[in-house]
Amino acid sequence: MSTYSIKDLEQLSGIKAHTLRIWEQRYNLLSPKRTDTNIRFYDDDDLKLILNVALLNDNGYKISKIASMDMDELRREVMKLTDRTLTHDDQIHALTICMIEMDEDRFDKVLSTNILKLGFEQTMMNIIYPFMSKIGVLWQTGAINPAHEHFISNLVRQKLIVAIDGQVANGEGKKFLLFLPEGELHEISLLFASYLIKSKGNKVIYLGQNTPNEDLMAVYKIHQPDFMMTVITTSPSSEHAQDYLHSLSARFPKTQLLVTGYQVIGHDLVMPVNVKLMNYIRDIKDFLDEMNLISEVK
Repeated sequence: MSTYSIKDLEQLSGIKAHTLRIWEQRYNLLSPKRTDTNIRFYDDDDLKLILNVALLNDNGYKISKIASMDMDELRREVMKLTDRTLTHDDQIHALTICMIEMDEDRFDKVLSTNILKLGFEQTMMNIIYPFMSKIGVLWQTGAINPAHEHFISNLVRQKLIVAIDGQVANGEGKKFLLFLPEGELHEISLLFASYLIKSKGNKVIYLGQNTPNEDLMAVYKIHQPDFMMTVITTSPSSEHAQDYLHSLSARFPKTQLLVTGYQVIGHDLVMPVNVKLMNYIRDIKDFLDEMNLISEVK
């Protein structure tokens, strides 16, 4: 079982620690435990409770009414809310609850409902990506454990693969070679990039996770792609990212390289002449739209 400080609860729920303490005293909403050295902490049940409370409170429920509900009533009200048309922030909050509770069925329902209403691309852009960014920060700060991150990543990955399999490529556009560096396993951004690229009528050669350098070169020689794209989330580290970019540029001098990821964004790196940094997933979409416009003019 994980343990949380009141600051962790604030980060996850968006409710200020001062407000949580008032609710705790006035409504007995939370029951903090104490370590042997008398330090207050909260457990998974407290976190689940406060996430549900935050969602209801954000949607106009008075805290006095929420405090009178038992957990079953609380969950029923939250499920009613998430079945309605809510803001993107509310949907992200609902997915956070599903993550903490490891509720795959509920997560799938929230995701599927949004895909039906917004379409797959907009759901990814406006809900899944902000949500993944949120849990990435929480994981790095220790507010959630790696199991939560793996649970969500695998569910999103499954959705992406199904969506990509359902695409029909006409093969008339440019050719993109997508890969992750050796040691890199975080695939969500690369999969979504594949979806976006194919949706614009381009061809994708997808190598995926942990691509050995010799395999990358072999595939490159066969396909001679117009563009190559990679995402650097953990490997190589930020200290070695600059050398890696120069190495890529030197090995593939005639190809435009598109790079993004935690280890290259915001690190003040020097981009070689044939390397383009994508700061956000929207940059990839904008790049593809611009490329299509140029093709239409020609």
